[in-house]
Amino acid sequence: MAGCATINGGYHAADNIALRNLFKKEYIKTDLCTLTTFCKITSPGKPITIYIEGDGAAWLSRHELSDDPTPRNLLVLSLAVVDSSENVAYVARPGQLTVFGKPDCNPAYWSERRFSKEVINAMNSAINNLKNKSQSKEINIIGYSGGAAIAVIIAAQRNDIASLRTIAGNLDSEAVNRYHNVSILQGSMNPIDFAGKISHIPQRHFVGSKDKVVPQFIAQSFVKQEGDKNYDRITIVSNATHAKGWCKHWKDLLFLSTL
Repeated sequence: MAGCATINGGYHAADNIALRNLFKKEYIKTDLCTLTTFCKITSPGKPITIYIEGDGAAWLSRHELSDDPTPRNLLVLSLAVVDSSENVAYVARPGQLTVFGKPDCNPAYWSERRFSKEVINAMNSAINNLKNKSQSKEINIIGYSGGAAIAVIIAAQRNDIASLRTIAGNLDSEAVNRYHNVSILQGSMNPIDFAGKISHIPQRHFVGSKDKVVPQFIAQSFVKQEGDKNYDRITIVSNATHAKGWCKHWKDLLFLSTL
């Protein structure tokens, strides 16, 4: 689909894709770190759609932590810039796309504490800033992979979330880690524990049919916890893996999943 092509990651690449699509970069200082955002506000007062980045390049290997979690693939930003919503924003995670080109927080916040209270508070601060900037009363939140976990926990804490969408979402971090035979995230919250608190929010969970990172049963367990025993809130995207096959379908998926 024209205008939606994932780009190799990096600071300059993110700036370029945002500039071409008239998204403005802003750094938002929080108690934890400074978070990087890109946004386009065209109708102040209307709802804002906020995209939450995934875990990015948090690990170099199974046992070696990265010194910069900036995404190598700008999938989430690529999805955000083709969203036709009147107000759209993208929020990077702690340590990603930072002001001085290197992380400004403890590596724990892109590893074992990636879903900690401190991270959630920081992301909420950025969301509050963007909401105020757009003068919006309602937020449509979209999270990719680990960003989906953030989106769920944030949705459970706020009363202004109009809808929730997740893409290849890590909706049960403990189950995902058991699946990959790695240790649980010490100091992090688990999104599935919040499923009951957000069951009233209109939502859609997109799952790649070929996703081997976050398999289909994760989303199924999550929506079942909400009371959706028939998995009606899940859409399987044919041939999509964890990182590929999303961009070319995104506009259609947004339209088909109008909530």
